[in-house]
Amino acid sequence: MGDDGPGARALPANQGGAPPGHTAADRADGGPLPYEGVWRFTAQAVDASVPQARRAVRELLARQGVPIGDDLVHGLLVIVSELVTNAVKHAALLSPMLAVEVAVGAEWVRVSVEDDHPYRPTALEATSGQTGGRGLLLVREITAEAGGVCDVAHTATGGKVIWAALPLKPLGV
Repeated sequence: MGDDGPGARALPANQGGAPPGHTAADRADGGPLPYEGVWRFTAQAVDASVPQARRAVRELLARQGVPIGDDLVHGLLVIVSELVTNAVKHAALLSPMLAVEVAVGAEWVRVSVEDDHPYRPTALEATSGQTGGRGLLLVREITAEAGGVCDVAHTATGGKVIWAALPLKPLGV
């Protein structure tokens, strides 16, 4: 899953589901910041895609110079891991491919995973003896702790996209 491979494409900064109120038009000059944009990676719905997705997102954030602290990067990478793992474990039968999208605005970063399976999962409360089923709960907790939002939506093709948008905070805050 390379970000420069055939499954990757960069889109204009204000496309791809930016959180409301965070577009280029909000800045004084109206133009995007150097690190803003939307990047989409595709991968097979297999276990090996989980670490590949994490690495691709980490490298993208670094290469683009996104002003993001280590704690937020770590949270985003856990979210990516959980969402890709869910797609691999629960959607691969109907969706042999998945897409990871990273959208960066002036004040936020959004990661999402899309697959073609129609089932919309919910974050269930896990019991103490349960060994699985905590991924979306963890995504919601990380997102809430960072002051962000997350959701699940149907796609136009009948699949779903699960996303989390976290605010960018000045380094050191």
